[in-house]
Amino acid sequence: MVHTKNQQSILYLSSKQPSKKIIEFLKSKGHIVTISSNTIDSISEFDLVFSFGYKHILKEKLIRAAKRQPINLHISYLPFNRGYHPNFWAHYDGTLSGVTIHQIDAGIDSGEIIYRVPIEFSKNLNTFRNTWEYLNSEIEKLFIHKFESILNFDFKSFMQENEGTFHLESDLPADFKGWDSNIVEEISRLKSI
Repeated sequence: MVHTKNQQSILYLSSKQPSKKIIEFLKSKGHIVTISSNTIDSISEFDLVFSFGYKHILKEKLIRAAKRQPINLHISYLPFNRGYHPNFWAHYDGTLSGVTIHQIDAGIDSGEIIYRVPIEFSKNLNTFRNTWEYLNSEIEKLFIHKFESILNFDFKSFMQENEGTFHLESDLPADFKGWDSNIVEEISRLKSI
């Protein structure tokens, strides 16, 4: 594949509906974007690899073979709420909400932090769904705003400072009423059970 000087080959890993905003931005900059939701056998041919909502873990051998360290977009203020349903757990555990761009390592959401922003929600954002949508919008904005520094590796990453929290997909309470629930009411109900 022949690239122009500024054109980069980018692999976007996502198990959910990929962000149209991010894809349109990358293509508007002239980059070649490949999207995959599957497990990957090789990433060495790409100039940049990033994941957002990707459910598979990249093997260490794959990460080492990459041209540069792959990155992940995560809708929590790492190291809090690594793993599944970070928005739910931030509200349930009373930890800080936020968005983080971090390097991918062999762990789950445990790599060095590149950019991290705390998020406070306005009063009209009162369901799990609309706070999740807001966090997704904020991580898209952060990625786009910082893209040139990410692409040029012009940042100083730092280690996650403490253990934080981690949740599996199965940790979500079985009697959770759903993403359109009022956050305050639903957490109060779940904690009183």
